[in-house]
Amino acid sequence: MKVYLLRHGETSWNNTHRFQGRIDIPLNDFGRELAQITRDAMPYIPFDRVYSSPLIRALETAEIFMRGRMPLDQIIKDDRLLEISFGPQEGTDIEIAGKDPSHPLYQCLWHPENYAPTDGSESFEALVARAKGFIYDELLPLEWSCKNVLIVAHGALIRGLICAAGFKKIRDFWATQHLNCSVTTLDVTDGRISLDREAEVFYDPSILKHHGWKK
Repeated sequence: MKVYLLRHGETSWNNTHRFQGRIDIPLNDFGRELAQITRDAMPYIPFDRVYSSPLIRALETAEIFMRGRMPLDQIIKDDRLLEISFGPQEGTDIEIAGKDPSHPLYQCLWHPENYAPTDGSESFEALVARAKGFIYDELLPLEWSCKNVLIVAHGALIRGLICAAGFKKIRDFWATQHLNCSVTTLDVTDGRISLDREAEVFYDPSILKHHGWKK
């Protein structure tokens, strides 16, 4: 079974480099275009099952990707695929947080293995545990009934799935850049997961710079 992890398209907060977390920010026009470009450029895959985070930016990406290929009411919304919560820090400028060692999210960015939120935010350990529950309770049992599964979610959540599957430690959480609409491919064979490709894009990344994306 192949599992495709698709990060959602761009939002206005992605473009202005802000922590989104659970804030329900919709795609912007460029994000919708990016989802369509990825759909058109990625080789056609007949998905047997499609999951999405219930947040609108992921769900809208899933709908763009699957329109005409599957009844959209068959997309399964699963709360375990929600983005990590940054609590009261959601909306914070990422660059400001990354330059201030006293900021509550500084360790989150530079030393995730030491990040210990105390303000109701979600820890990386909790995120990975949630992702592991989804893998073992939901995903692995599909191997005998599905050939291709699509999961549309968020940058941190997808990294959490990669950590939960055993391919990275929390200290390496941000080591690979996952651009909007990047695709990570897993293989599941006899209950064992392998990482085929991480954060593959099906568009020219230079269009992000032309659009004004900050990183």
